Amino acid sequence: MKLRRRGFLHLAAGAAALPIVSRLARAETYPTRPVRIVVGFAPGGTGDMTARLMGRWLSERLGQPFVIENRPGAASNIAAEMVVRAAPDGYTLLWVTSTNAISATVYEKLSFNFIRDIAPVAGVIRAPFVMEVNPSVPVKSVHEFIAYAKANPGKINFASGGQGSSTHVPGELFKMLTGVNMVHVPYRGSGSALTSLISGQMHVAFDVISSSIEYIRTGKLRALAVTTANRSEALPDVPSLGDFVPGYEASTWNGLSAPKNTPSEIIDRLNREINAALADLKIKEWLANQGGMAFPGSPAAFGKFIAEETKRLAEVVKFSGIKPE
Repeated sequence: MKLRRRGFLHLAAGAAALPIVSRLARAETYPTRPVRIVVGFAPGGTGDMTARLMGRWLSERLGQPFVIENRPGAASNIAAEMVVRAAPDGYTLLWVTSTNAISATVYEKLSFNFIRDIAPVAGVIRAPFVMEVNPSVPVKSVHEFIAYAKANPGKINFASGGQGSSTHVPGELFKMLTGVNMVHVPYRGSGSALTSLISGQMHVAFDVISSSIEYIRTGKLRALAVTTANRSEALPDVPSLGDFVPGYEASTWNGLSAPKNTPSEIIDRLNREINAALADLKIKEWLANQGGMAFPGSPAAFGKFIAEETKRLAEVVKFSGIKPE
């Protein structure tokens, strides 16, 4: 009887270990076919280029193509919905950005819940915006700009890449925290907004550093502050906006996510490979040249960051009454 019982216990222990062995085997063999990374923007921008950089790294490390698929439209919601509806098997991933966090509030009738329906995998890059003015604006600091704007209510135009865009919300946050009355002028893309700012049609913008840095270096634009808590390595002499406006912080960020219920062992493997990439000196240098910094961490830490960002940005969206175009 003891022999039978002992045999039974061995079998039971073996059966209990099977799910663990199965999960480990699945993680070790993944991927066995090409993987899609869906990007919610057209090719050519910083987010798209960063996704392609990570795609090449993952392809080399994991032995299968990681193919970038651009699905622009509706402020990344077309791409997000496509991934949310995909099988949670690790073969369709979403290049998630700060735009997704903004859209979660701007678009009130989405067919999915951004926080509930995605599984964060890893952060990749985080970068400040730069608050910049046309040199004709008679200010050289944030304090001077606030005083000038309050002395000219409704006469200061701030340009962005579109209603509810990542370059729109930082300006609305500035208005919310300072009480200045600026007029938002949305353009169809940050490039057009920047052109108008350089020509003097606009007074101020909150743009990504990579797009503006050469204009700042050549004096065509004047940088007043960067929007993260710390200074940027790309513009070390430019102060943080939070030094002048307590509580102000804004950034653009990119990372990787998957449909909810994607196996944790697949998410963990992707996370490890991306964090390995972010420790690579050449990749860190490339990210710095884009005006950003590596944004490593665990899936849980990235998920916490996304949830907090979405909640914080929702307050700005509601304050400003931003509606989709």
